[in-house]
Amino acid sequence: MSTPQGRPGGFWRDNSLTLAFGGAFLIVLACQAVAGQAEFNEQLATAGLQQVTFAQYLTSSDFAVDVTENWQSEFLQFFLYIFGTVYLLQRGSPESKKLHKAGPESDRDQHMGEHARADSPRWAGTRDWRQNLYSRSLGTVMALLFLLSWLAQSISGTAAYNAEQLRDLAEPVSWAEYLASADFWSRTLQNWQSELLAVAAMAILSVYLRQRGSPESKPVGAAHSSTGVEG
Repeated sequence: MSTPQGRPGGFWRDNSLTLAFGGAFLIVLACQAVAGQAEFNEQLATAGLQQVTFAQYLTSSDFAVDVTENWQSEFLQFFLYIFGTVYLLQRGSPESKKLHKAGPESDRDQHMGEHARADSPRWAGTRDWRQNLYSRSLGTVMALLFLLSWLAQSISGTAAYNAEQLRDLAEPVSWAEYLASADFWSRTLQNWQSELLAVAAMAILSVYLRQRGSPESKPVGAAHSSTGVEG
């Protein structure tokens, strides 16, 4: 069936980036669950405890904390990147804005208020709280997702940590005590440092290296000093 634009299969092509990565996410998450159950059962067998079924593992705090500790670091990465690139620059990188555009930019540049176009989102053309909210909505939602996933990590991490404590015949800890524990911050910081390293590497490597056809790269023939130019 043709789309209104007359392109067969337009939906799949037009949304292929989201669909491909969303599908890959589900496949990898399922593989993580299978591998995680096997590892968890090995630990239980070593301790002489009863092993768990796949369904039991999926609803366990051990699986939840492994998943959410990665989610929170990813959302933190994008939250920091979205807000950081408003003001921070990297000469020669397509990940940076042009050097003269540091800051939130003018209403004309952002097509806001009286400069909104016919195809602009409706709230972009307002002059009240709706414009202020919408103009920061991407970063705000990423920050909220980070906080929620970090909260989920802390709650599931407390449960998983206490399960280990009980297996070792040690006293369980409260949620507040777990937040101050080395286990919580070790899980958190090992993810944060990897995300920050990835962003820094992408920003500087894209100055000198190219990937033909990718919007994350400059055109192959662009000068190393070209900033804010996408291929």
